[in-house]
Formats: sequence, C-alpha cells, structure tokens
Amino acid sequence: MLNHKGVRGVGLYRAMFFLPVVTLPAAVAMVWRYLLNGDFGIVNHLLSLIGINGPSWVADGRFALYSLVVVGIWSSPGYNIVILLAGLQTIPTELYEASALDGAGPVRQFVSVTIPMLSPSIFFVSVLSVIGSLQMFDLVYVMVGRTSPALESTQTIIYIFYERAFVQNDRGYAAAIVLVLLLLVPVLTFIQFRLQRRWVHYA
Repeated sequence: MLNHKGVRGVGLYRAMFFLPVVTLPAAVAMVWRYLLNGDFGIVNHLLSLIGINGPSWVADGRFALYSLVVVGIWSSPGYNIVILLAGLQTIPTELYEASALDGAGPVRQFVSVTIPMLSPSIFFVSVLSVIGSLQMFDLVYVMVGRTSPALESTQTIIYIFYERAFVQNDRGYAAAIVLVLLLLVPVLTFIQFRLQRRWVHYA
C-alpha cells in the first residue's frame, strides 16, 4: 500500500508510519505509560468494556517486557520503512512482468523477485536494528521507572550502565559494561556481514 502510487492518500499513510521517528522517545514512552496504566489507562478501559480486567502492563513483571516490545515495534518501523520503500521502488517492473509471463503468481513473485531484490535493504535494516536494540534506554527509564517491581525483567545493557555509573557510582563496573558493549556491537555486525553472503543478492 505504501509503495503503490495509485493508492489514495498514500502520502498521508507514509507520514503516519514515519511520525514516531520524529517524536522524542521520552514523549512516546510517557504517552504509552499513561495508555498502559493499570488503574486509569485507556487500554484497560477498553478491555473493561468487553468484560476483561486488564493487568498493570508496565508494573507487572509478567507483562512489562511485552509492553516494551509492543511500544518498540510501534515506534521503530518508520525509518526502516523509508529504506525498504526506497528499495522496493528500485526493483525493475520488467522482472515482475517476466515472472508473470512464466506463470508466477503474487506469492511466487514476492518470494523469488521481491525478497532477493530487496535483500540489500533488508540486510542494512537488520544491522541498524540490532545496533539500535543494544542502545535502548529511554523506553525502560520512562515507562518502567527505577522503582518499579518490573524493572528486573526489563533492564537493558544501557540501563544497567546508567544504574551502575550514575546511581550506584560504581564507575569501574560501568566502564566494564561499556567495554563489553564496544566489543559486542562490532562482533554482531561482523557476524551479520559474514552471514549476508548466503542470502543477500546484489544486482
């Protein structure tokens, strides 16, 4: 739908998907914290209308991590969509026409034409996503908070660094965390670059 120029209001759809990217992560986390509040959140209010007693989404350790995942998925695709959309628009239409003449349906075209031609963009997005996931801090700090019982199940490596360096004043431990992160990012990136030889196709 976002790639089809004939869709009415396609520019509006693209802007809606990209909007979370230009919104401050702290503001996003604050809004979702109120939406998912166990006492007066809109999500639990809507669930109560159909007879479901919603939990404390960000305060209960059983649901806090899943809540962060949902918010992270909602807030992160905009940048990736721009890259993937640019990749889709560079795929020659002749490839789809030729595959259609050979009897390929939409599913077959997606598997045999779209995915291989889009694989460089998918690879680039995957590298950025892995690096970005290791840097997550804002959502945990704002949505869960330092005093929440759910913090133990939602801590990220950057949050642990913050706790050690600026709360507990354990600078040595914090420096070790940064060193691990400094080594982890290039190692994971190197692994991705090695694996991309098996599935990424450059035209």
